[in-house]
Amino acid sequence: MNDISPEEANLKMRQWPKAAIAAGYRHTVALQTDGMVVAVGDNKYGQCDVSGWCDMVAVVAGSAHIGSSHTVGLQKDGTVAAVGWNKYGQCDVDDWQGIVAIAAGWRRTIGIKRDGTLVAVGQNNEGQCDVSAWRDIVAAAAGDWHTIGLQSNGLVVSAGNNRYGQCNVCDWRDITAVSAGYLHTIGLKRDGTVVAVGLNKDGQCEVNSWSNIVAVSAGSNHTIGLKSDGTVLAVGRNNDGQCDVSEWRDIVAISAGSAHTIGLKKDGTAVAAGRNEEGQCNVSGWTGIGLSI
Repeated sequence: MNDISPEEANLKMRQWPKAAIAAGYRHTVALQTDGMVVAVGDNKYGQCDVSGWCDMVAVVAGSAHIGSSHTVGLQKDGTVAAVGWNKYGQCDVDDWQGIVAIAAGWRRTIGIKRDGTLVAVGQNNEGQCDVSAWRDIVAAAAGDWHTIGLQSNGLVVSAGNNRYGQCNVCDWRDITAVSAGYLHTIGLKRDGTVVAVGLNKDGQCEVNSWSNIVAVSAGSNHTIGLKSDGTVLAVGRNNDGQCDVSEWRDIVAISAGSAHTIGLKKDGTAVAAGRNEEGQCNVSGWTGIGLSI
């Protein structure tokens, strides 16, 4: 594999998916335009200890249907930082280099390298970390026990638990973004429609009627879609109000956690809905949230 110059890497990095907000299991993380990071919510394992982070270009938070969580940040130089629950080595990313995008699931972390290959750490009891053979990957999503990879040609690959068909994505075409929940997978198509596979007990896969979608995010048991007009759609479990997003306006990014949902507004502020017992929705005071690159 041919290496590329730092200048080429920086240019290429701008083209990869970046996340400015991340809703985890019971915490929320956001990237400020100055490269610093803020967090609220459950901090039992230090998953919110990000105040010292700087020069970040993306953040992700491990979500789960149950258990604890971690937070991962991608630095401008292609290195990665992680804090939080590390029982399965999901935070052991200190030696990663040349990373251009990241994803965090339950008990694991995924990194995409600038050559389109992947690295993974964490629990692998279901084969969810068996991604080393994947090539030409431009985006990745990590559910609880399965991992999804999006190739540059719009095709999708998968690894891990497929008990509910959440890995049945081999026939998907023209996909531009992917997201993975507890036991379901969401794909955004180039024409703005959405496809879904996996467990649909709470209606989290009922997205066939959606159109004009520009971003998707799968929570544990709910699914969020951002429309081109800045409004948000939601389906699935709503026991904590995590789908109460119909009044949101001027949204430019979304993230669905275990039982809460976060939206980034175009003015750099954030809104939240859903479970807030741990303070994960206390984002009303945030400003200056967004990507600087």
